[in-house]
Amino acid sequence: MSVEKILSDWKKGSFKALYWLEGEEDFYIDKVIDFAEHHILNENEVSFNLTIFYGKDANWADVVTACRRYPMFAERQVVILKEAQQMRDVEKLEAYIENPLSSTVLVVSYKEKKLDARKKFAKTVKEKGLLITTKKMYDRELPEWTQNMIQGKGLSITPKGLALLVDHIGNDLSRIENEIDKLSVNLGKRTSITEDDIEQYIGVSKDYNVFELQSAMAAKDLARCIRIIGYFEANPKAAPIQLVLPSVYSFFSKVFMVFGAGGSDEKTVASAIGVNPYFVKDYMQAARLYTYPGVEKVLLLLHQYNLRSIGVGDAGTEDASLMKEMVVKMMS
Repeated sequence: MSVEKILSDWKKGSFKALYWLEGEEDFYIDKVIDFAEHHILNENEVSFNLTIFYGKDANWADVVTACRRYPMFAERQVVILKEAQQMRDVEKLEAYIENPLSSTVLVVSYKEKKLDARKKFAKTVKEKGLLITTKKMYDRELPEWTQNMIQGKGLSITPKGLALLVDHIGNDLSRIENEIDKLSVNLGKRTSITEDDIEQYIGVSKDYNVFELQSAMAAKDLARCIRIIGYFEANPKAAPIQLVLPSVYSFFSKVFMVFGAGGSDEKTVASAIGVNPYFVKDYMQAARLYTYPGVEKVLLLLHQYNLRSIGVGDAGTEDASLMKEMVVKMMS
């Protein structure tokens, strides 16, 4: 069952006795916890029927006692255990979980970890309640996920705007949602997000960013690359080298895939390498200009300069100097 299904069931008044949310992706866990805290009970029921514990300070016996209480003036009560991964003796909840009270909805947040599936406790949780394990989203999944979130809020976004948003924020789903909400407020009556909106309201330059650097590299436009790197040098927070190099490596890894894509039309290549058809021209142009050996050389250089950027085999060359030196070698 997905997080969306849980929230859908709750909105329909369908509840289980236990929801155990674990894993690496806080965004989905926080969504469920927030709904449980603010929307399962109505305003008049909350004061008597909502109990919240924090794992670091919680005693397992107190949690069990709260769960075994009957609701007051309501059909059910909600008990939330946040940060359960920090709770001592958390497995002592097993006795309650084996025989839970049907009028109690126990929601547990167990972040950044997973229960040991080999242990009886994990098996009991899975048998008696609903266990959801969240995983960090892969970078390649972010554009589609972000696009779907934007559409779900009744908005649309230009392909370049989407690329800027995702490249700037990275794999932080909560921040992506917050920035989309901020954009929604600032759009007024408009419903389409553009790269100008991303620049104005999120602070990402539409002309000087990793996406534009990749485009300049794809075209072997050395002068433009140097201008963009110069902007990064003057604005260190705009694109630290530790974020730039992995993005460029990802770009050229897909360029490398173009050679085995098995077609020459843009639609076929875009599908084969997993990119938006709007941007596939850059990948195909780079494959054509660099050639197969050239792209191999670029990938090796990126690995070498990534090591140098963290001090391996380098005495402390400035980030901008490293990048300038790297792009000159790439295009030579």
